[in-house]
Amino acid sequence: MFLLHPKVPSRHCPDARSRELVEKTVGFFEAKGKTRLRKDDLDRAWYADFLDFSRREKLLATFLTPAPLGGEGMRWDTWRNCALNEVLGFYGLPYWYTWQVTILGLGPIWMSGNGDARRRAARLLEAGGIFGFGLSEKEHGADIYSTDMELVPAGEGRYLARGDKYYIGNGNEAALLSVFGKMAGTGEYVFFLVDPKHPKFELVKNVVASQSYVAEFVLHDYPVNEADILSRGQAAWDAALNTVNVGKYNLGWASIGICTHALYEAVRHAANRRLYGMAVTDFAHVRRLFTDGYARLVAMKLFALRASDYFRSASREDRRYLLFNPVMKMKVTTEGEKVIDHLWDVIAAKGFEKDTYFEMAARDIRALPKLEGTVHVNIALIVKFMKNYLFAPAPFPPVPRRDDEADDTFLWDQGPASGLSKIRFHDPAPVFAAWNQPNVALFREQIAALKEFLVRATPSEEQAKDVDFLLVVGELFTLVVYAQLVLESAALSAAQGIDGDTVDQIFDVLVRDFSRHALDLHAKPAATPTQVELSLKMIRRPAFDAGRADRVWRTVHALKDAYEMNP
Repeated sequence: MFLLHPKVPSRHCPDARSRELVEKTVGFFEAKGKTRLRKDDLDRAWYADFLDFSRREKLLATFLTPAPLGGEGMRWDTWRNCALNEVLGFYGLPYWYTWQVTILGLGPIWMSGNGDARRRAARLLEAGGIFGFGLSEKEHGADIYSTDMELVPAGEGRYLARGDKYYIGNGNEAALLSVFGKMAGTGEYVFFLVDPKHPKFELVKNVVASQSYVAEFVLHDYPVNEADILSRGQAAWDAALNTVNVGKYNLGWASIGICTHALYEAVRHAANRRLYGMAVTDFAHVRRLFTDGYARLVAMKLFALRASDYFRSASREDRRYLLFNPVMKMKVTTEGEKVIDHLWDVIAAKGFEKDTYFEMAARDIRALPKLEGTVHVNIALIVKFMKNYLFAPAPFPPVPRRDDEADDTFLWDQGPASGLSKIRFHDPAPVFAAWNQPNVALFREQIAALKEFLVRATPSEEQAKDVDFLLVVGELFTLVVYAQLVLESAALSAAQGIDGDTVDQIFDVLVRDFSRHALDLHAKPAATPTQVELSLKMIRRPAFDAGRADRVWRTVHALKDAYEMNP
């Protein structure tokens, strides 16, 4: 089975210790049950029980400590982290969020040359501590150029930190916060450690209405010494961006987990409900909505798994992950919103009921596209890669499935966060050519039409500054990248039930999506007459196959009795 099934032992982790911890995490939530899960959500209760469980089992420590700093079984292994990402999202965004913010908080520490700080963090993590990432500010958001947090010199090797931070997850209970600022007087960037228990740390409030604690805090002449400094100058700047490179990858997995749980609940409800003398799942439009939602969800997971392979195989010479990670963040999370919308159109008022998981899912799925940079920011990043990706492929050895038990050391030594326009990619054409499904063939035609558009009607410098115009071109390009990794992953996932029917159904959806974006491009006020004409050449009608659609639908309908959370 390709989708997560909590009551079937995980196939995601190849080693016994990792599987044990993932299964214990599932067991924790199933023992807690849906009634208590929903009560804690409605009461906005701090998830102390989950953090106690994590401390007892050394859950976060095992998964998030680099091997040289940890004990037996501890390593940072993106493949197995995917499994825990998915499980935590499956049971509720707040549980995933405390894990995610800990990842962000640890990033600047693991990237630091300060060995004492790294060892200190490892000890606190093993003791059950959580961490936080002090980057954003109330006045500037994530505009780190404009940060107002300062370190003011106060004698040899001593400083006073002055300033405030906003949107800082785990800010209430973190063992340590990695805080970004500038050196007073010089403007040099700096990352330093802060202990939220210090009297000069003021916890102002939780800025969200949630189980999660997203803090506003102020540092009032908080004392900092050299032992607390993680990085300075360019190294601090790179640590900020490279940490986000790590963190944004996880966002898609939260969406995948949320959508999977919501799908089980929605299919179960619809298949057991009758209207006008028919089962709800007998209506043609309901079958289409469920089938499209399932196809989108499977594609999300296929992309996510393949992006992990490139992330784990990255090096200074192969930085393709810097395209795939923002696609993971931007595309997988927005696809998650579409999946929930499809399901909600079926279950309707049921989706508002307070004793359903779906009510949580419908609310929380909206958050993920808006974290670690907006969709628009990530599309603007993605288009930087478009020229080399589409028109200047380079040879690369094949990247295998990276499910080996390795410590992902490159994540903490990514190097300068620059030079994006120089990154090269392997030729996507053979990937698409290897599949003969009708809708894959139609998608190949759409790629060719996009390339013709870019060659014959290249966006002008003025159009490139028009964000509204740029975004739709970015959406079209993103679909190409997304589809490529979906196909690469599908070829590696046949044993999990990914067959030609599933791929063709996914591309039925992708062909329609591509056509919608092309029509949007056609309507843009900034488009030239030639661009208007060429945008219409990208529109295709998907190839419909009643037999294929019915076979995929039967796979979806079979989920009606597959899983229900313990009460």
